[in-house]
Amino acid sequence: MAKKRTLTDQLRAAITTADKTMGQIARESGIDIATISRFVHYKGGLSVDGLDRITEALGLNLTTAEPRPMTGRMKKGR
Repeated sequence: MAKKRTLTDQLRAAITTADKTMGQIARESGIDIATISRFVHYKGGLSVDGLDRITEALGLNLTTAEPRPMTGRMKKGR
């Protein structure tokens, strides 16, 4: 079974294959280019806000492959 790529792995791939340079992504997201470079090269992470800003700069949307049934506490609305 192939290992599933994490969300951050997918975002790294999107950054490196984008039709924009890292500089353009940095300007559009308001995140320093060095921070983006460290993220892409597995030398640092990004905050959730940073992830949101980069996905917006790239025009990406989060989707799921298939809905999963709710389990545990979340199912009961706690």
